[in-house]
Amino acid sequence: MSLLPIQIHLTLPPWLGEVADTSRRYLTDEERVGLAIELSRRNIAHGSGGPFGAAVFDGHGRLIAAAANRVVPQACSVAHAEMLAYMAAQQRLASFRLNAQGGRYILATSAQPCCQCYGATVWAGVDELLIGARAEDVEELTEFDEGPLPADWVGELQRRGIAVRRDILRDEARAVLADYGASGPSY
Repeated sequence: MSLLPIQIHLTLPPWLGEVADTSRRYLTDEERVGLAIELSRRNIAHGSGGPFGAAVFDGHGRLIAAAANRVVPQACSVAHAEMLAYMAAQQRLASFRLNAQGGRYILATSAQPCCQCYGATVWAGVDELLIGARAEDVEELTEFDEGPLPADWVGELQRRGIAVRRDILRDEARAVLADYGASGPSY
């Protein structure tokens, strides 16, 4: 009889606390996506994962969780920035659905969620999705495949009560992707 693991352990990069400031309020969409972009920038600068960052905020602008892509270092295909931000926020709030007890929650991401992260967004309990770069930017500037989404993915989220705002600091987000695409993976 073989022994299967009974615990799964994922870690966030040790530099995260240098960037993610839980003592301040992030009041604008630009501040929130700006943090996600800075997480993506730092992640490639430190060689700790791919060029993606994400953060969960409450409706008052308090940072609940922040994360960066850790797929390769953690040998885990679900260790995308959005997925890890959701996991960390759900753990912190002790709720598998962030808005289950009321309140509004926002995911800010440096780039449009891939098909995996889109699916998680449907169930995570967020009320708003703020996006920097588009999927076509990711695919144009890197070698990542973002996977299939419903033709009207924005409409599908909106019908589920999730407001979507795109192209927030898009040029800054594209610049990080372009830097990553030009240099190749460094982790």
